[in-house]
Amino acid sequence: QVRLEESGGGSVQAGGSLKLSCPASGATYSRFCMGWFRQIPGKEREGVARIESNGSAEYADSVKGRFTISKDYANNTLHLEISNLKPEDTAVYYCAAEFGGPAKVQASLFGCSFNYWGRGTQVTVSS
Repeated sequence: QVRLEESGGGSVQAGGSLKLSCPASGATYSRFCMGWFRQIPGKEREGVARIESNGSAEYADSVKGRFTISKDYANNTLHLEISNLKPEDTAVYYCAAEFGGPAKVQASLFGCSFNYWGRGTQVTVSS
């Protein structure tokens, strides 16, 4: 059974940094497209970044230059490094995977269709 679980969120001041992690069980990250999304209560979920099996990464315009998505192949963990945090980055951040199989696709981003999701980790940025 595939399981994703985010960690690393917290409360930080504007200009600070965080590193989110998402280890996976039941699947090997290196073979699949992975991504990060975020959602503010009452708003649509927003795709932030995705990284393909070959390591190719794409970012939403709103986060380019501040967010870095990466895969730790040795530990089968997806990361999102966030620098120069802004209050508008406040949201619940979710990791997602394009694992195929019967699970329903809930969102797509830069050519990947994500059907497995973690429960999210809260990031709060104060000014």
